[in-house]
Amino acid sequence: MTPSHLPAAQPDPTEAAHGVGTAFDAVPALDGELRFDQAALDAASTDFGHLVSRPPAAVLSPGSAEDVATMVRYCRERGLKVAGRGQGHSTNGQAQVPSGLVIDLGSLDSIEIREDTAIVQAGTRWSTLVQATLPMGLTPPAFTDYLELSVGGTLSAGGLGGQISRHGTQVDNVLELQVVTGEGELTTCSPTERPDLFRAVLGGLGQCGIITRATLSLVPAPRSVRHYVMLFGSVATLTAQQAKLIEDGRFDYLVGQVLPTPDGWTYMIEAATYDGAPADDARLTGDLEHISVEVQDVPYFDFLNRLAPAVQAFKSMGEWTRPHPWYDSLLPASTVNAVVTETLSGLKAGALGVSAVVLLYPVPTAQCRTPLPVMPDEELVYLFSLLKTASPGADSAEEMVAANRSQYDATVAAGGCWYPIGSVPLTRDDWVHHFGPFWAELEAARHRYDPDGVLTPGQRIF
Repeated sequence: MTPSHLPAAQPDPTEAAHGVGTAFDAVPALDGELRFDQAALDAASTDFGHLVSRPPAAVLSPGSAEDVATMVRYCRERGLKVAGRGQGHSTNGQAQVPSGLVIDLGSLDSIEIREDTAIVQAGTRWSTLVQATLPMGLTPPAFTDYLELSVGGTLSAGGLGGQISRHGTQVDNVLELQVVTGEGELTTCSPTERPDLFRAVLGGLGQCGIITRATLSLVPAPRSVRHYVMLFGSVATLTAQQAKLIEDGRFDYLVGQVLPTPDGWTYMIEAATYDGAPADDARLTGDLEHISVEVQDVPYFDFLNRLAPAVQAFKSMGEWTRPHPWYDSLLPASTVNAVVTETLSGLKAGALGVSAVVLLYPVPTAQCRTPLPVMPDEELVYLFSLLKTASPGADSAEEMVAANRSQYDATVAAGGCWYPIGSVPLTRDDWVHHFGPFWAELEAARHRYDPDGVLTPGQRIF
């Protein structure tokens, strides 16, 4: 195989398996459908990463949350593993189950709006949710950069985005969850009802329960967005300006990227103010050390969905279906400049792929009120992501994964944390270190709510 060809997703030889074709006999009556056709099995055996392939024995398209509970109980009795799958946007087999059951939650997609809350089933895409709330003048307060992810999927990881300085992560805006535990119990949890389960499921990577429904807070939606794109000349200048903007809170939205140039790198801030006006421009950007600034007014949904044209371009190039060995980390402000500078200076041509994106933006930890996702112990940390694609002529997917492991070690040495949606081979000791003080609470919740270890083996935590 040469780097110019798409590497085939490889089975994971370390996973114990019952053997594809495990009999699902005496299946209880369901509202939905239990599928064994090859198309369903193939779709559930891979993900956006295209790095590993673990074919399940069956795929459930549930017609109700009760279907999820029924089949978790059924699999538990037979020693089969189970995982929920949203849009399959993980990159290293996290939602795959070799010879077990994958629950395709996309069929659970109902939305109910009640005053300032939305009751949303887990398979609903964020794009669909915001299109449902906007006619009522409302919006979820926090989004990830890409809207075509499922509510259950991002809440299982954490959900970071540019509104974090105002509203925290997506999991910070959840009022209540309906989940199915590893015992097959359909239950609700919240900050006051089964709070240990609530804390362990939000950002908990599917280890204690499968989210089937979430009650989310809503806020008034802006009519328009004044969008600023500013370029800076160095890592230190970028992070210093971002820290300044976080401290004074002048923008409603703030992210950043590192962009390749013929001579190296340039550094970009994307910022936005809701329902702003040209008269605000000098106040908002006049004191910043930018090289250039561009400003435009866009409708709110178009702003949220502005990645859609780039995604379509990647699809037309064939980049969307290539391997994506992503790496996502959270670095303390005290070490971010050193780590990012060393990382970028050490990248050789082909290390990231032609459609790669490098993210670098601030996360004020005081706004992140849930114990997960894990954050470094400083007031300001930075998301640093290397969103790689194994493009033709680039490094192989295997080389990129190996580089991710080295990057993970450098991140930990600098007091940082992994944001666990990417492709890094971790040991049990790595996971214990990752969760840090929360490990004991997560382990206790796992033993309480999934005592037989039925749920989400693809994360390889327990």
